[in-house]
Amino acid sequence: MSVPAIILTYLAAAAGTLLLGLAAKWFDRKVTARVQYRKGPPWYQPVADVLKLLHKETLVPSTGRGAGFLIAPAIALGATALAAAMLWAPLFAHEGSFLGDLIVVIYLLVIPPLATILGASASGSPHAAVGASREMKLILAYELPFVLALLVGVIHSGWTLQLGKMAADQQGQAGATLYSISGVLAMIVAILAVQAKLGQVPFDLAEAECEIMSGVFVEYSGPPLALIYISRAMLLATLPLLLILVFWGGLKLTLTGVPAFLGKYLLLLTLVTLIRNTNPRLRIDQAVRFFWLGLTPLAVLAAVLALVGRYKGLSWL
Repeated sequence: MSVPAIILTYLAAAAGTLLLGLAAKWFDRKVTARVQYRKGPPWYQPVADVLKLLHKETLVPSTGRGAGFLIAPAIALGATALAAAMLWAPLFAHEGSFLGDLIVVIYLLVIPPLATILGASASGSPHAAVGASREMKLILAYELPFVLALLVGVIHSGWTLQLGKMAADQQGQAGATLYSISGVLAMIVAILAVQAKLGQVPFDLAEAECEIMSGVFVEYSGPPLALIYISRAMLLATLPLLLILVFWGGLKLTLTGVPAFLGKYLLLLTLVTLIRNTNPRLRIDQAVRFFWLGLTPLAVLAAVLALVGRYKGLSWL
């Protein structure tokens, strides 16, 4: 494939993820409304929100540094779009991935929270500074168990770091990683880490509207805030794709495979939304202890079980 064709393919994948992300945002808000016995917004509400923000004025605080403050949302959006494009390729064609693309995706998914810290620090707001401090601690807390959970999928797939091969292996005789004890434990850890990556309750400490007035985003308005909204929506659409690829066999383009993939995707979205609506916000010390003392040992246990099952030939382990 030529370089222009690759670029066009990635742009199309990013655009598709944007549409899927806005739809996921609507689904999230609709499920939230049902949980709270409300009707919920119409299907076009996320699009209307973005358009409204794009038409508003961009205000830069007098205490802030304009370059870092304004470029941070663009960095977050670019990294999210590239990660999404890299995940769509192995979903539709296993040969569309490359060696080590899992590592690149993990790296790209770290950039949005780092960009959030950059923008908050450049705003000059004390509320944003508190949010940036919390975001930094959260990254240090959830990244280790998240990577260890993904390592379980790597072990089950024969130590491959290529997403396409991981999906192909699970669609073969080996079966999905999730259908094993270590796979279930790793999936639990990964889902909770994804909740923190999305900045949703109970890990929305960096925003915490009722405590620090939206924290890291308190000074944003207009188009930059629209870019933040879009990148968050695309992350909501992208992270379930990663979990399905690593733990649940990816997408099989058959008469039954496509509906099964859609069912898995909607199930993960629903689960993330229900976690957000049924838990209180944790304090930062509670969140760090939860990830380091709770999920990290669980992820280590899952990795050990996966190693034992791999070398003893016990696929159920």
